[in-house]
Amino acid sequence: MPSIMNHKMVLSMVGAGILLLFALLIESPNAQAAAFRIVDQSASATAQSAAFVAQADDPSAIYYNPAGMTQLRGVQTSFGTLLIGGSTDFQNAAGQKATGNFDGSLAYPPPTQFFITANLTDLGFSKLGDLSIGVAVLSPFGTLFRWPNNGPFATATTFTAFELINVKPTLAYKLNDQLSLGLGADIYTFFNFWGEGQAELQLISSGGPGLPPLNTPMEINGRDTVAGFNASLLYTPFRNADGKPLTNVGLIYRSQATLQLDGQFLVNGTVAADASTTVVLPQILTGGVALWPIRDKDHEWKLELDVDYTGWKSIRNTNIHLSTGATILVPRNWRSTYTIMIGTEYKWLRPRWLSGWEVALRGGYWNSQTPIPDRTFDPAVPDSDNHALSIGVGLLCKGSGRFLGLFECGPSGAGKWRPKAVGIDLAYQALLYEVRTVSGSQPPLTAPGAVDGRYSTTYHIGFVTLRVNF
Repeated sequence: MPSIMNHKMVLSMVGAGILLLFALLIESPNAQAAAFRIVDQSASATAQSAAFVAQADDPSAIYYNPAGMTQLRGVQTSFGTLLIGGSTDFQNAAGQKATGNFDGSLAYPPPTQFFITANLTDLGFSKLGDLSIGVAVLSPFGTLFRWPNNGPFATATTFTAFELINVKPTLAYKLNDQLSLGLGADIYTFFNFWGEGQAELQLISSGGPGLPPLNTPMEINGRDTVAGFNASLLYTPFRNADGKPLTNVGLIYRSQATLQLDGQFLVNGTVAADASTTVVLPQILTGGVALWPIRDKDHEWKLELDVDYTGWKSIRNTNIHLSTGATILVPRNWRSTYTIMIGTEYKWLRPRWLSGWEVALRGGYWNSQTPIPDRTFDPAVPDSDNHALSIGVGLLCKGSGRFLGLFECGPSGAGKWRPKAVGIDLAYQALLYEVRTVSGSQPPLTAPGAVDGRYSTTYHIGFVTLRVNF
C-alpha cells in the first residue's frame, strides 16, 4: 500500500507552507519576477513551472537549490537546451503595426545548461563529512530580440542582445538528516563564441539634437565579467521508513551583481566614441515547500508551492556615458516583483509495462507580474503580467533497462565510471502574456510616446535534458 501521511502531519506541512509564503510576502510586498530573467534551467523543473526549489533532486539543483545536491549519489551530470519561440505583435493608435521575435522563429544560440555534481563520500573522501561539490554553466539572463528596421519605433530599438553566461562552482554540506546547506559563486560573463558575445543595442537615429542624421543606423555595445554569490538550505522535517523526504522546505538567496559594460558607440558601423553603462543584476530570494502525499517503493507523488522575489528595483537607470563627455540618460525605475509557482510530479518507480525504467509525469502553473512601468517601457523587453502552463515527462533508465534499445543503462558489474542510469526529460511551456497597452512612455533618443501602443505576446518553450548518473 502507498505511504499515506496522517492528518496531523499534513496539517503541519500545510502550516509550514503558509508560514513560509506569508514570510516571503511580508519581506517583499511588491515582489515579482519577469523581464529578462530566464527561470527555466532544466526540463524537469520547467515541466513544473519552476516549482523545484524544495525538490531539487537532480543536477539542476546547482541552480534551483544547491543544498539539494546532498540528495544526489555518486557523480551525476545533465545537459539541456531551451528552445524559445513566439513573437510580440504591436499596434499603435495610428494603426501602425510591427512584429518582434527572437531574430527568427527560435532564439539562437538557444540558452543551454550543463551541470555536474559529485558526492565526495561516495567517491571515498569520507573524512570531509557529507560534502557534495558541483559546477554549472548556464544562461540565467537575457537572449535577443529584433524589431523591423522600418518599424514604428525603430528610433527606440531594432535589435537587442544580452546573452549572459553564468558559471557556478558550488558546495553543499549535509549537517544531519534534516538540514543541508549550500554555498556557491556566480560568475557572470560573455563568451566571444556565444551569440553576439556582448550586450548590444541597435536602433535608427531620429535625427534629434546632437544625433546623427535621420535614419542613420546606430549601435551601443559593452561587456564585463563580475561575480556574485548564492546561499541555500534544504530542511526535511519528515521522512518515510526508507529515509526519503515526505516534506522539504527549500530556500535560496542570490546576491546582486553589478556589470560595468564597457564598449563602443557606433554610427553607421563606424566607432564614434567609447561607451559604458551599468546594469545591476537583481538579488533574488526563492522559497518553497514540497509535499509527497504518496511515496513508497512503487510510486511517488509530489506537490510543491514556491514564491520567488526578484529585486528588480536595482534597475534604476542604464545611463550611457560616452568618451566625448556626453551622457545619454536612460531611466528605468523598475519595481521589485514576485512570482508564484505551483508544480506536481507523479512517478512510477518500477512500472511493469517498462521494465528497468522510472517514468515521471509533470505539470505546473506560474503567475508573474511585470516590473516595468509604462513611462520607461522598452520594446526590447516587451514584458507584461504573464501566466505559464507547463507539462512534461521524465524517463530514467536503470539496471537492465535498455536506453533507446541500444545499450543497457546499468549493467551488473559495471566499473566506477560506467553509467548507472541514463535519462531524458522533456518539457513544454506556454508562456501567455496579458495584452498590455502602454501610454505616456518617455524613451531615450526619440520622441515621447514613440513606443506607446498595444503589445500582445505569446511564447512557446520546449526543453530537452539528457542525464547520466555514475
